[in-house]
Amino acid sequence: MIEKNYKYQVIDEKIIERLVDDENIHLNHMVLTKGTGLPEHFSNSNVYMIIVRGRMSIKLNDQEYNQYTVGDILNIPFNTKMNVENHHDEVLEFFVVKAPNPKDYKAE
Repeated sequence: MIEKNYKYQVIDEKIIERLVDDENIHLNHMVLTKGTGLPEHFSNSNVYMIIVRGRMSIKLNDQEYNQYTVGDILNIPFNTKMNVENHHDEVLEFFVVKAPNPKDYKAE
Protein backbone atom coordinates (compact mmCIF):
# COMPACT_ATOMS: atom_id res chain seq x y z
CA MET A 1 0.00 0.00 0.00
CA ILE A 2 1.22 3.45 -0.85
CA GLU A 3 -1.17 5.33 1.41
CA LYS A 4 -1.15 5.54 5.18
CA ASN A 5 -4.44 5.23 7.05
CA TYR A 6 -4.90 7.23 10.25
CA LYS A 7 -7.86 6.51 12.53
CA TYR A 8 -9.60 8.90 14.92
CA GLN A 9 -12.18 8.08 17.55
CA VAL A 10 -15.85 8.77 16.99
CA ILE A 11 -16.87 9.73 20.51
CA ASP A 12 -19.06 12.17 22.47
CA GLU A 13 -16.67 12.53 25.42
CA LYS A 14 -13.76 14.92 25.82
CA ILE A 15 -10.70 13.70 23.99
CA ILE A 16 -7.53 15.15 22.55
CA GLU A 17 -5.68 12.77 20.28
CA ARG A 18 -2.57 13.21 18.18
CA LEU A 19 -3.16 11.61 14.80
CA VAL A 20 -0.15 12.63 12.71
CA ASP A 21 3.21 14.01 13.81
CA ASP A 22 5.60 13.72 10.91
CA GLU A 23 7.95 15.83 8.80
CA ASN A 24 5.00 17.49 7.04
CA ILE A 25 2.33 18.34 9.60
CA HIS A 26 1.06 17.91 13.12
CA LEU A 27 -2.62 16.85 13.14
CA ASN A 28 -4.80 16.57 16.25
CA HIS A 29 -8.44 15.55 16.70
CA MET A 30 -10.36 17.12 19.58
CA VAL A 31 -13.80 16.64 21.09
CA LEU A 32 -14.99 19.01 23.83
CA THR A 33 -18.20 18.64 25.83
CA LYS A 34 -20.12 21.58 27.29
CA GLY A 35 -18.04 23.52 29.81
CA THR A 36 -14.72 22.00 28.77
CA GLY A 37 -11.84 23.56 26.86
CA LEU A 38 -8.14 23.60 26.24
CA PRO A 39 -5.63 25.17 28.61
CA GLU A 40 -4.70 28.72 27.61
CA HIS A 41 -1.65 28.52 25.37
CA PHE A 42 0.20 30.21 22.53
CA SER A 43 0.12 28.79 19.01
CA ASN A 44 3.45 27.17 18.21
CA SER A 45 3.06 27.16 14.41
CA ASN A 46 0.53 28.26 11.79
CA VAL A 47 -2.66 26.67 13.11
CA TYR A 48 -5.75 25.68 11.17
CA MET A 49 -8.86 24.57 13.08
CA ILE A 50 -11.50 22.70 11.08
CA ILE A 51 -14.84 22.51 12.90
CA VAL A 52 -16.86 19.41 12.01
CA ARG A 53 -19.46 19.37 14.80
CA GLY A 54 -20.89 21.86 17.30
CA ARG A 55 -19.88 25.46 18.00
CA MET A 56 -16.49 26.71 19.14
CA SER A 57 -15.96 29.67 21.46
CA ILE A 58 -12.46 31.03 20.96
CA LYS A 59 -10.66 34.02 22.41
CA LEU A 60 -7.45 35.15 20.71
CA ASN A 61 -5.00 37.49 22.45
CA ASP A 62 -7.07 40.28 24.07
CA GLN A 63 -10.15 39.95 21.83
CA GLU A 64 -13.59 38.95 23.09
CA TYR A 65 -14.80 35.39 22.49
CA ASN A 66 -15.94 34.70 18.93
CA GLN A 67 -18.22 31.83 17.90
CA TYR A 68 -17.55 29.49 14.98
CA THR A 69 -19.50 26.50 13.72
CA VAL A 70 -19.52 23.55 11.32
CA GLY A 71 -17.94 24.45 8.01
CA ASP A 72 -15.61 27.07 9.47
CA ILE A 73 -11.85 26.75 9.10
CA LEU A 74 -9.89 29.14 11.31
CA ASN A 75 -6.31 30.15 10.61
CA ILE A 76 -4.44 31.33 13.70
CA PRO A 77 -0.97 32.85 13.28
CA PHE A 78 2.12 31.73 15.16
CA ASN A 79 2.50 32.97 18.76
CA THR A 80 -1.16 33.93 19.27
CA LYS A 81 -2.64 33.46 22.75
CA MET A 82 -5.56 31.05 22.50
CA ASN A 83 -8.50 30.12 24.73
CA VAL A 84 -10.69 27.45 23.14
CA GLU A 85 -13.88 26.37 24.92
CA ASN A 86 -17.26 24.78 24.37
CA HIS A 87 -19.94 27.01 25.92
CA HIS A 88 -22.81 25.14 24.23
CA ASP A 89 -24.93 22.06 24.89
CA GLU A 90 -23.88 20.22 21.75
CA VAL A 91 -20.55 18.43 21.50
CA LEU A 92 -17.76 20.37 19.77
CA GLU A 93 -15.49 18.39 17.45
CA PHE A 94 -12.63 19.78 15.40
CA PHE A 95 -9.30 18.97 13.81
CA VAL A 96 -6.16 21.04 14.36
CA VAL A 97 -3.58 21.16 11.59
CA LYS A 98 -0.21 22.71 12.39
CA ALA A 99 1.94 23.42 9.36
CA PRO A 100 4.78 23.34 9.39
CA ASN A 101 5.09 20.86 12.21
CA PRO A 102 5.97 22.89 15.36
CA LYS A 103 9.21 20.96 15.81
CA ASP A 104 10.31 22.36 12.43
CA TYR A 105 8.81 25.86 12.73
CA LYS A 106 11.22 28.75 12.55
CA ALA A 107 9.84 32.13 13.60
CA GLU A 108 10.65 34.99 11.25
